[in-house]
Amino acid sequence: MRPGILPAGLEGIPWRVLLPLTLLVCFGSAVLYSAASGSFQPYAASHLIRFAVFLAMAFVISRLPPDLVLFAAFPGYCVILLLLLAVELMGAIGGGSQRWLEVGPIRLQPSELMKPAIVVALARFYQSLPAGMTSTWRALVPAGALIGLPMGLVLLQPDLGTALAIAFGGAVVMFLAGLPAKWFAGGALAGLIVAPLAYFFGLHDYQRRRVTTFLDPESDPLGSGYHITQSKIAIGSGGMFGKGFGEGSQSHLNYLPEPHTDFVFATMAEEWGLLGGLLVLLVFGIVLRWGLIVARNAPDRFSKLLAGGMTATIFFYVAINLMMVMGLAPVVGIPLPFMSHGGSSMMTNMICIGLLMMVERWSRRAGSRGVN
Repeated sequence: MRPGILPAGLEGIPWRVLLPLTLLVCFGSAVLYSAASGSFQPYAASHLIRFAVFLAMAFVISRLPPDLVLFAAFPGYCVILLLLLAVELMGAIGGGSQRWLEVGPIRLQPSELMKPAIVVALARFYQSLPAGMTSTWRALVPAGALIGLPMGLVLLQPDLGTALAIAFGGAVVMFLAGLPAKWFAGGALAGLIVAPLAYFFGLHDYQRRRVTTFLDPESDPLGSGYHITQSKIAIGSGGMFGKGFGEGSQSHLNYLPEPHTDFVFATMAEEWGLLGGLLVLLVFGIVLRWGLIVARNAPDRFSKLLAGGMTATIFFYVAINLMMVMGLAPVVGIPLPFMSHGGSSMMTNMICIGLLMMVERWSRRAGSRGVN
């Protein structure tokens, strides 16, 4: 929006992103309304309330000064690491996993907080590392430890999807920091070597079934391949324009598992078709493009790495969920940002949005000082 149209306190808000994002959340709420057979409870209403609460939180984050964020980067990481350790000692168990801490009415999933925290911590680490050391072990080993510790604790829960998200966000920051490409190539080669060993000795039985189901879902369409098979049926049956709002048979007849969380995109595609899917992709494209622009225009090394890592975190959510529901990746329990019902996912992604808004504000302040 043009300067002068809005009050001074509102002109700095990225409306070009927040308005499409709000549209996506409202669209997601409509899908959740349909998934609950035409009721705002228990999904749609809480989805909108959570967005409003976490949007307010994002505005608060966007006002944080650089010195405070730099100061809090490592202490915040350590606090969340201790919370992950507390999950192992006294965490609540649900769905066969031990991922939550319950304090009265509050149920917290510390592993979700670690996704943005690892990006902030690594950006702080590389900001303080002299540029000449990015090709030495001093740039690799401490960063590897920062990533490895929370990954190990999250894998114990077990939660492979979140562990991969932490690794991805950390690896992107390391890449943007300028570490030698040969190290990433070596890491990829090591991953190919370790993958078979991890499959046979590191994964739980249900995780191995997810991998084999991904490779051949039709081998057990009523068992381990049921999720992916029904998701493909829902997406394919939507066609170009969909069956119509509230007319999705796969979700309403309980053929599609988790139609309000992991497979919400399949629920949407059945009723809104390809056009609905393109709308969702368009909004995600707007958000990710904005994140890349914020990273490109960031005023210093720390904020560039921070913005790039937050954009990568949102991208990981989107890419893995969409690949998962279309059978292009194993089912790892990654929800679709801003559409799936779930407070932890909404919180994490709105933290990323708030931090991107914060970096954009820093860039404007640096630009105004440069002009003056």
